[in-house]
Amino acid sequence: MTNSRSFEDRRGAGRILGETLKQKGLRDPVILALPRGGVPVGLEVARKLKAPLDIVLVRKIGVPFQRELAAGAVVDGGHPEIVMNDDVIAMAGLTRADVEAYAKHELEEIERRRKLYFKDRKRASIVDRTAVVVDDGIATGATMRAALHALKRKKPKWLILAVPVSPQSTLDKCAEADEIICLDVPEPFYGIGLHYRDFRQVSDDEVVTLLAEAEDIVEPTASSSPLQSASSQPENTQQTD
Repeated sequence: MTNSRSFEDRRGAGRILGETLKQKGLRDPVILALPRGGVPVGLEVARKLKAPLDIVLVRKIGVPFQRELAAGAVVDGGHPEIVMNDDVIAMAGLTRADVEAYAKHELEEIERRRKLYFKDRKRASIVDRTAVVVDDGIATGATMRAALHALKRKKPKWLILAVPVSPQSTLDKCAEADEIICLDVPEPFYGIGLHYRDFRQVSDDEVVTLLAEAEDIVEPTASSSPLQSASSQPENTQQTD
């Protein structure tokens, strides 16, 4: 068993994460948050790095009898990407065709969020830039792996996964990140919310407000989506403290 830290709330965790990233001296970073819980974290990281904040629309595909248990995840883009969690699929007695069918409902929710969140907002390009993917934590990793898989295809120069808390077994599955920064890697791991004193749900209205705040930090250098189209550096590193 390892000692673990407790964060005040998502924004507090973001400030600590942002300070850790600031020490790396990243050049031309773009912060990409997974909504909804990752957006307060991402905003504070963006403030620390004086970087643009954008979001990656990705949805967990839950099993029918336990929606929080991820059979996979789907991420938006020109061609939606589905990442399967084969262990959960087998345990739940599902087929890959079942998961693809469930993904259609999640894509409808992604479309709803796209219309609500983006409106006329400029999008930040990640081509040949340092892309920092942020969430409030990772449990099974299905949604994060889907996001990393889609973003990697969009040719960032360097792809960083940065989160406040995650189990080591999940971080090990996020191999498409060039670098992993996780503030707390507890063992055993029982859930993300246990590592926050305030882990209330983030609403759609709050996401819209936070994205509006982010526009005052820095102007994006391009208007294309981060999921629209640099070579990556070869190693994968992980930092914890």
